[in-house]
Amino acid sequence: MPAAEESRTAAETATQPACWRRAVEAAETAEGLPRPGERVAVTGCGTSWFMAQAYAALREQAGQGETDAFASSEFPADRRYDRVVAITRSGTTTEVLTLLSALRGRTPTTALTADPRTPVMDAADAVTVLDWADEESVVQTRFATTALALLRAGLEGHGLPPGVKPVTEAAADAELALTQPLPAAVLGAEQWTFLGRGWTYGLAQEAALKMREAARAWTEAYPAMEYRHGPISITGPNRVAWIFGELPEGLSGEVDRIGGTLIADSDGDLDPMADLIRAQRLAVAVAESKGHNPDHPRNLTRSVILTD
Repeated sequence: MPAAEESRTAAETATQPACWRRAVEAAETAEGLPRPGERVAVTGCGTSWFMAQAYAALREQAGQGETDAFASSEFPADRRYDRVVAITRSGTTTEVLTLLSALRGRTPTTALTADPRTPVMDAADAVTVLDWADEESVVQTRFATTALALLRAGLEGHGLPPGVKPVTEAAADAELALTQPLPAAVLGAEQWTFLGRGWTYGLAQEAALKMREAARAWTEAYPAMEYRHGPISITGPNRVAWIFGELPEGLSGEVDRIGGTLIADSDGDLDPMADLIRAQRLAVAVAESKGHNPDHPRNLTRSVILTD
């Protein structure tokens, strides 16, 4: 039998190392990136919201200023910020455009988008177009991580938090993550819980979303230290706990004791964004094993455009 054709999601996932390196170059000339000391809010919907969460925590950890993250539909419009950054692949998402319109003239806004032919080009004060990271798949992979890579690169000139690598080194780790075999216990599991601390909690949220979108899988995500306050009750044989970044002391033993499978970078060598690529690959593999098309998940479209 001929080999199955590679999905667009899988093909786009594989381009992330190159996209991240290009994002480092783009960050050097991008307009409207947050400056140290500014009070900033980052916003988006779905995957973009989780990237906003990751960047907000990373920026605060770097000591570069108070940074909040909100789903665009839940943004506290009366709260004052020096700058609002919106992440929107399509440039057409209703909640993002509504928020940018409400902020016009009173708060400087910056948007990261993949499509320069969309309304966000006029809605934001400054726009960085990452059209070379756009995707055909409905499921976001490379645009989201490339937007985060650009924002992360923008922090580098003023100092990253201890233990966080420059984006170029993360891209090298991403190349490894694309070739490392996924454990059989992870591929064949019935349930996955993703965990993170600080900026990697947003990555955990995104990993869980990828599994839900592409594979229709039972997945959850929590801050790593909250896992033992209830969520651990669902872990057991044929179920996975996967942590991005630092492994809390004692957690490995607890997962082993109840028969679960723990996935963690115990040596701390793999950048958490590169580890997210492994979770993206898992989502595609599980989707295909179930006969689902990862490029076109059920009930989802490229952009959510609300009508009156």
